[in-house]
Amino acid sequence: MINKIETISGKIVDNRKNSFPGEVISDFLQENKNYFPKLEDFANKVFEKVQKNNRTRYIALCDHLKSEYGITVKDVIPEEDKPFSKIYHKNKKELLLSDYSSLETKKLHAAAQIAQEGANKEIENYLSKFTFPSEESKKLTKVALLNYCGAAILMPYKLFHIECKKLKYDLELLQNTFATSFEQVAHRVTCLQDPKLPGIPFHFLRVDMAGNISKRFSLSGIEIPRYGGACPRWNVYSALTRPGVIQAAVSKMTNGEKYVCIARTVEKGIGRFGQSKSILSIGLGCEAKYAKDFVYTENININDKSTEIPIGVSCRTCDRLDCSQRAFPPLHKKFDVDINSRGVSVYVGDKS
Repeated sequence: MINKIETISGKIVDNRKNSFPGEVISDFLQENKNYFPKLEDFANKVFEKVQKNNRTRYIALCDHLKSEYGITVKDVIPEEDKPFSKIYHKNKKELLLSDYSSLETKKLHAAAQIAQEGANKEIENYLSKFTFPSEESKKLTKVALLNYCGAAILMPYKLFHIECKKLKYDLELLQNTFATSFEQVAHRVTCLQDPKLPGIPFHFLRVDMAGNISKRFSLSGIEIPRYGGACPRWNVYSALTRPGVIQAAVSKMTNGEKYVCIARTVEKGIGRFGQSKSILSIGLGCEAKYAKDFVYTENININDKSTEIPIGVSCRTCDRLDCSQRAFPPLHKKFDVDINSRGVSVYVGDKS
């Protein structure tokens, strides 16, 4: 396999030897379209054993770890100044899960541990088909696959697909239905890529308050920048101004393609009084042609041009010269500064 790396616009052109591990994970998921059928098969078998009334419960996952692999799950409060989310003591066959974490997080950790014990061969097989620049990036990608399989145990493909279609991808309702977190559900809807039973091809990204993109994946066709922030007009950023509220928008790229994009904040951190949490924003979207199947378009007229929000990939690659939020001049256009006049931005003077 030829190693690859992305340019500032997100296009893959060269090699990934200098990539950060998180970027390699995104490349790996993108190359596999975030769909791993062997892990889905394993998850379905586990679900059939642990499910009750078509749902996966925490206690059932703990019981399965004990009966199948001899692993005891213990819920503990971490020692002062030594917080953790999970610790697995292989010699003792003990999985310690922190009470600082939510029940949804504990469920995913328990399910991922089942994947680690029972689907390791399948996971290693997927990893062997990809060229990793470092052992660190390979291990982090393995964690991503363990979490993928864990999420599939909590939200098995066929059942989840049925609910997605029925509920038109109402993420909050799906979150309640499967007793998972908003971010877990947002991840899971991007995995429905079985050619025999496909879901909507989504793009997904996660950003922090500083604009750093910590997760990205796109099947919708939209380009997500690898380096630096994306376009400030994307609602994944404006969602940070209204925590907990889902914002929906029709975004129009410079090439004329339209996307339905939603965004909402999530909190990460220790669930304990006196401990602050970080706020991240989750962005999810699809091509406008799937609007009728996406609940968040019910109050939006897709064909009304006045509701469109013109966006780009990033300032340096965007052709729009009428944007008041432009932070940099476009790389491919010449500009000059007129000290006697100014448009909506100092960078919009077009001398090409």
